[in-house]
Amino acid sequence: MTGKAYTIVVKLGTSSLVDEVTREPRIANMSLIVETLVKLRRQGHRIIIVSSGAIAFGMKRVGLDVKPSRLAAVQALASIGQGRLIGLFDDLFRQLNQAIAQVLITRNDIMDFTQYKNATNTIHELLDMGVIPIVNENDTLSVAEIKFGDNDTLSAITAAMVHADYLFLMTDVECLYDDNPRANPNAKPILVVDNVGDLNVKTDTENAVGTGGSAVGTGGMTTKLIAAELATNVGVTTIITLSSQPQYILDVVENIQQTESLTVAQKHEYIQTEVLAKRLPLHTRFLGLPRDSQIKSDRKFWLLHGLKTRGALIIDQGCYDALTRKNRAGLLPAGVVEVEGSFHESECVALKVIPTRESSLNEAEERGHCRVNYSSMEISMIKGMKSSEIENVLGFADSEYVAHRDNIAFPPRTTSA
Repeated sequence: MTGKAYTIVVKLGTSSLVDEVTREPRIANMSLIVETLVKLRRQGHRIIIVSSGAIAFGMKRVGLDVKPSRLAAVQALASIGQGRLIGLFDDLFRQLNQAIAQVLITRNDIMDFTQYKNATNTIHELLDMGVIPIVNENDTLSVAEIKFGDNDTLSAITAAMVHADYLFLMTDVECLYDDNPRANPNAKPILVVDNVGDLNVKTDTENAVGTGGSAVGTGGMTTKLIAAELATNVGVTTIITLSSQPQYILDVVENIQQTESLTVAQKHEYIQTEVLAKRLPLHTRFLGLPRDSQIKSDRKFWLLHGLKTRGALIIDQGCYDALTRKNRAGLLPAGVVEVEGSFHESECVALKVIPTRESSLNEAEERGHCRVNYSSMEISMIKGMKSSEIENVLGFADSEYVAHRDNIAFPPRTTSA
């Protein structure tokens, strides 16, 4: 191949695989997807698919037109449909002699950091074998407390786990717009985004940018913006493009190879020029954060996005500054102002910050996550105290810290280090 080989994650929504009206598999589109991804594999790229669709396949198999509301029924449909989905993918990839593998996960599977790393190592091993892993949330077992929420989020977490170079979010609109193009014919495409947090677009239910999700899926443009922010936080460039034209991925990857050495400003100008000249398909490219702003630690990303929070600790600004300075400290009992929720030792909780200890707790803003050394009840008893007082109050002292510094993480934009 010519050019650099990349690790590429491609997220396929339910609407890419299943007709929204007939609920029939979109076999022609799936075939185009398969042909495109095999071409990328033969160019030397490492490919991972994150695929939705199991529930929709299950609905078709048993003749349901409306997705049931009962969790057990949805899980049963996922169980029926997952085998049919992976079987169809296997049939299509087999025509081109490309091996695939099924990887089903829930948040429970990565609750322990060792399991998180094991999942990462398994995917890397599959890629080293030349296999295309197909990742999906294990909807047969997943409940609200352990769900990723949608496969856009799962695709971003997967991309971060394997340190992917690019994440393609395939959807039913060509790109991100500043308003809903279906309702506003004057909506303008947004081709390049430096920082997702700086976007000024309508993403509410009434004015969703692009779409609020199909009748057979769970995502929408808002979830794609969340996924783009997660991915770009670890340096994964994220692309939104049209799912009905999967061959666009080939054009975008070729363009990326040609422009990799350009500055950010040059990339902006080049992409705008190429799209306007129709030499490059319409798409939105979210550039990764500068290297010195990215989350570099797997453990920090896992704390922020791999775990579900069970409660919160409220701290003041002075404590927050100590936790985020270059020579950062651990969280001591003296730094805790208040405890929210009920949680056990070693669970993940949110860290919320108030300007001063006299501030209203309603002013607290979530800034990061941590894994605690004590339960919510125990922390409530020792908050505001010196570490030397822990044993007298609790009758034991497992640690001088409420949370060790290695178990505390903040997103890049809030870290002062």
